Amino acid sequence: MFIKCSKIGLTAALIAGVTLVAGPAQAATAPVSNPRILVHLNLSTGQEPQNIALEPDGSADVTFDSIGQVARVTRSGQIQVITHIPIPEHGDIPIFHDKIFTGGLVIAPDGFRYVAVSTGLANSTGIYRFRPGQPATRIAALPAGSFLNGLGIDKPSGQLYVADSVQSTIWRVPVRGGAASAWAKGPALAPHDFLGANGLQVHNGSVWVSNTDAQTLIRIPITRNGDAGAPRTIASKLGAIDDFAFTGWDNTVLAALHDENRVILIRPNGKASTVLTAADGLSNPTSVAVRGSTVYVTNAANPTTKNPNVLLAQLRR
Repeated sequence: MFIKCSKIGLTAALIAGVTLVAGPAQAATAPVSNPRILVHLNLSTGQEPQNIALEPDGSADVTFDSIGQVARVTRSGQIQVITHIPIPEHGDIPIFHDKIFTGGLVIAPDGFRYVAVSTGLANSTGIYRFRPGQPATRIAALPAGSFLNGLGIDKPSGQLYVADSVQSTIWRVPVRGGAASAWAKGPALAPHDFLGANGLQVHNGSVWVSNTDAQTLIRIPITRNGDAGAPRTIASKLGAIDDFAFTGWDNTVLAALHDENRVILIRPNGKASTVLTAADGLSNPTSVAVRGSTVYVTNAANPTTKNPNVLLAQLRR
């Protein structure tokens, strides 16, 4: 859920208003069709979306990375800030040296939201929990040198998994809070020259993670005792893969390729094909979500600085 480029300095501000625009389909490829922009965002107020989680009514919660906000985007394109992580005065995140990075986001069955936050400081980096409209509370501390990115939840076991893009690690945290543990480490998660483990999802008894530098999608089984099994590369040579989503119960994936302005479909056999491009409204996509036959894509517009948005499309099943 982060981008392979230099960050753009943005001023933190609350959201004052939005513009709703729907555009015609341009170049979408089956099984994806009918792309349209649900809402245009505003980089000058810090609306640079990184991650997305879907509410039961089809609204989307998104993180705005450098201003510590989580916002709800309704089905009609209205935006409401639902929590704000305090930005530390002396924050200094790894690599990008901003004061804060608000990354992965998940919604638990009980309505709590969990968000991964990096500040470069030991007293504020970690996993936060909140309900909409209430302050977020840190439930688990993680190392100050972490760059916390994709976040997933294993609902049956009540465990959260978070990708650390610079420490070559997937951390595990109980949803009730407490000490974090290094669940998986190793070269499959390592950065080559920038960002390693990035997007993360828990699906079909495994933790799935993208490695941006390696251009790979990796599957790590969760063993019967909860340990990490041997990682397996499912797809490679993908491009600068960011976050991703599963299209259903099988292992078919839709993934955002940030640098290439593409969303790709990855089949269970590892074969990939492009289904959305810049012609459809993509502008440095960072994450994907799927609910039924609807696809959601967040577009951070960094470094293009043009047309940050949340895009919708249809998925044929």
